[in-house]
Amino acid sequence: MADDWRVTVTFGDAAQARRAAQSVRDREVADDVRGRLGHRVAVSADGPRLFLYAAAEDAAREAEQVVRDVLAGLQLHAEFALDRWHPVAQEWVDASVPLPETDEQRQEEHRRRIEGETEESLATGQAGFEVRVELRTHRQAVHLAARLQAEGHPVVRRWKYLILGADNEDDAAALAETISREMPVDASLHTQAVPFVQFRGGATGRGEPPG
Repeated sequence: MADDWRVTVTFGDAAQARRAAQSVRDREVADDVRGRLGHRVAVSADGPRLFLYAAAEDAAREAEQVVRDVLAGLQLHAEFALDRWHPVAQEWVDASVPLPETDEQRQEEHRRRIEGETEESLATGQAGFEVRVELRTHRQAVHLAARLQAEGHPVVRRWKYLILGADNEDDAAALAETISREMPVDASLHTQAVPFVQFRGGATGRGEPPG
C-alpha cells in the first residue's frame, strides 16, 4: 500500500489547497503526473493541507516536485514537509529521523510507545484501546460479562456486545487473548485503538461509551 511516505503541503487557507488539488487532478496536469509517477502516489486534501502518500522515498520526492511545479504555474506558495511512517511508534515522523534497525532498538521504541499510550490513558481517564466482543445471543453476553467481571475486568455490555477498555496496545492484546479463551466459539472479537472521546472509561472502568 502507498502509505509509507507522506508529503504534506500546507497552504495559507483551504481555498488555495482546493485550487492546487484541482489543478493536480486536471487532465493536462494529471497526464504529466501519470507520466512521472504512474499510480505510485495517492493524493488527498484536508482543509489547508494537501497530502501525497507514496510507498517509497523516491516516489514521494518526485510527487513533491510535481506539486512544486504546479504551484509555480499557479503562483501559489506553500510549505512542504516530508514524513515517513514509523512502524514501531505508529506515527508519522520527519524523514530525517532514523528508524530502529536492531531488535534492541525496536524493543526500546515499542516500550516508549506503550509508556506513552499508558500515560495518555491515565492522564485523560479514558481508554486508548478497546476490545469489543459480539456474542450470538443476549444470554451469552450476560454470562460472559459476569465471568469477566468476576475476574476483575470492568465490562460495558450493550445487548449482545461487550466492550472492555485497555490503557495500551499490549494490554489490549493480553485482554483479547484472555477473552478468546472464555468466549463461545461462535463469538467474534475485535481490538482497536479508539479516540478518547469515544470510550470514556479506562482500564479502571470509569464511565461508559455513549449510546
